[in-house]
Amino acid sequence: VQLQASGGGLVQAGGSLRLSCAASGHTFSLYSMAWFRQAPGKEREIVVAISGGGSSTYYADSVKGRITISRDNAKKIVYLQMNSLRPEDTAVYYCATNRNYRYSTTGDEYPYWGQGTLVTVSS
Repeated sequence: VQLQASGGGLVQAGGSLRLSCAASGHTFSLYSMAWFRQAPGKEREIVVAISGGGSSTYYADSVKGRITISRDNAKKIVYLQMNSLRPEDTAVYYCATNRNYRYSTTGDEYPYWGQGTLVTVSS
């Protein structure tokens, strides 16, 4: 399983970014996907997750209403649309899959990770 994250960059507070994670090497549509992030000096935390079929999602309280996860199973890509970005959203964002239909909110349960993409939000 290979995951390739992209789309990070520098944006001003209040701006938007869309992250993408392209998957290969497994039957993408069957498995959940998640985005985690790790800010400097902080522990990794889950941002969002989506089930294999896309019918179930999880959002961390800190991003509800501002960030949306979606998946295109035909293209094997999961997207993270981030709006109303805040300086505290600054982090390296990682996509991951646990190769399970149901998502988990625990990073240790995800054996496959992308390389991370840096999001920097300036105030």
